[in-house]
Amino acid sequence: MDDLMAARSQMAFTLGFHIIFSCIAMVMPFFMTIAHFRYLTTGNVIYKNIARAWSKGVAILFITGAVSGTVLSFELGLLWPKFMKHAGPIFGMPFSLEGTFFFIEAIAIGFYLYGAKVFNKWFHWFTGVVVGLSGMASGILVVAANGWMNSPAGFDYVNGQYLNIDPIAAMFNKAWPLQALHMVLAAIASTSFAVAGTHAYMILKRKNVEFHTKAFRIAAIFAAVAALLQPLSGDLSAKDVAKRQPAKLAAMEAHFKTEKNVPLIVGGLPDEETETVKYAIKIPGGLSFLAFEDFNAEVKGLDAFPKDERPPVVVTHFAFQIMVGLGTFMMFVGVLYIFANWRKKEWLTRDWFLKLFVVAIPTGFIALEAGWTVTEVGRQPWIIYGIMKTKDSVNPMPGLIYSFYIFSAIYVLLGITVAYLLYRQMKMVGTLYDIGDAEVKDH
Repeated sequence: MDDLMAARSQMAFTLGFHIIFSCIAMVMPFFMTIAHFRYLTTGNVIYKNIARAWSKGVAILFITGAVSGTVLSFELGLLWPKFMKHAGPIFGMPFSLEGTFFFIEAIAIGFYLYGAKVFNKWFHWFTGVVVGLSGMASGILVVAANGWMNSPAGFDYVNGQYLNIDPIAAMFNKAWPLQALHMVLAAIASTSFAVAGTHAYMILKRKNVEFHTKAFRIAAIFAAVAALLQPLSGDLSAKDVAKRQPAKLAAMEAHFKTEKNVPLIVGGLPDEETETVKYAIKIPGGLSFLAFEDFNAEVKGLDAFPKDERPPVVVTHFAFQIMVGLGTFMMFVGVLYIFANWRKKEWLTRDWFLKLFVVAIPTGFIALEAGWTVTEVGRQPWIIYGIMKTKDSVNPMPGLIYSFYIFSAIYVLLGITVAYLLYRQMKMVGTLYDIGDAEVKDH
């Protein structure tokens, strides 16, 4: 493994770890505050117990996200110093604002966890809302920085110099709105299905059924709505990629030759040497229509780009297929849930129905990781699209492979620790809490 691959692998591993916990931390506070709101408006203590149980999970995941996110910030300077030298002054604003929202989130979560007996009950609830809003804002601002890498703006690139820098224009780049929308929906869908599936599993185990049923239904409605909206967001994002990053679209669809009336490929095994796709299902004109709303539209293939500027097709295509396939499955489960609430309420307690949500527990996060693989690998070989190549920005310091090993070991250990803490918390979920601090009884 050369230094470039070691740096990319380390960044991919740590980002892949961080994104899961950061997405959960973006969404779980809203579940927590909804349960809390139901308690305040109904007086049903079960909702307070749900909010308290979820708040402990939020605390664990907030700490994990903070630690892993801080490491990522240092890695940008350690692994990609040439990139940061030029890019830092341009897209530093969203990172600075993200830091501000992180501090607000940290203060608010402290107020929420320890302020129940100090603050007015509605102000206490509001601090939980602030946790969710600030966490969501932090995630959106980080996506702004990534959007800038995909759609550079806010500077003039003249003879290798970055001139006339405008951080505001850089932050509001063309890729940001749709990337942020797609990311927020992905965070909601992945977290919601994981939470709903976990509570569905506990219902199947017949443990504290009333508690887990109420928790399940809060998460499941979010899962269903996000799963139905995500394909619409994905369609808008794909159309945007077709205009701004045609090479990425070609790699996503394993589309090698520029032509009109291009079929949409489902599945298949791409062969980059022969530039063919075997065993694929082809829908005539599908890609042309989805990209440009015209069945006869011309779609650029990889042959329109120099070979050293083509993204890796196999990885990008498979990641894209995984994302779409799992997204379709989650949409199917979401449709069933909405239909069950509308016409078949008896399904909500059936084992087969609950098992669908159990199966869906990992699907959102797998799709999330696959989506980020498409975004990052599909941009290669560029770290700043069309401006700077990844190989030209890596730290020339030898021995980056050892950094990869060390950071990987640290993150594996952190992952094991977090998994244990969450497992222990799940075992405690069967114990309800009274209005005070003491545990009162098992159900």
